[in-house]
Amino acid sequence: MTLYLLLKTLHTLLAAVLFGAALAGVCLAWRASHSREPQVVEVLFSNLVRLDVWLIAPAALLLPLGGLVLAKVAGWPLDQRWLLWSVGLYVLAGLCWLPLLWLQVRIRNQARRALHEGALLAPETVGQLALRLKLSGLALVILLAIFALMVVKPL
Repeated sequence: MTLYLLLKTLHTLLAAVLFGAALAGVCLAWRASHSREPQVVEVLFSNLVRLDVWLIAPAALLLPLGGLVLAKVAGWPLDQRWLLWSVGLYVLAGLCWLPLLWLQVRIRNQARRALHEGALLAPETVGQLALRLKLSGLALVILLAIFALMVVKPL
């Protein structure tokens, strides 16, 4: 296997991990937002925080580095429009992800507090669940657009 194929395979696997973890995050958040039970929300959002820390963050950090090396090995100029658009969209996805992580920790903690107090989720928490779901859906669509640019390289 050539260096290019090895790097491309690793890059594709990292992208699959990132996309799969992001999709799982959307599904878990959707389940939690429809449940609104403090115990369910606490368990699901504890798992979402782990998912972000263990899978999404490492993959998100390694993907651009691997992509840069891949582009250099392939001999692609870094000023190609498809590559610049991909980088811009990746930054946008990251800007969606950072508040998602903060929201997930906050929602998890609020659900723990409600569970400990034997209370329902606060209306603020319910609103944060909806916001989290919208941001994660947007990030997922952005990731799909990046994948399309990486495969087609149209510009």
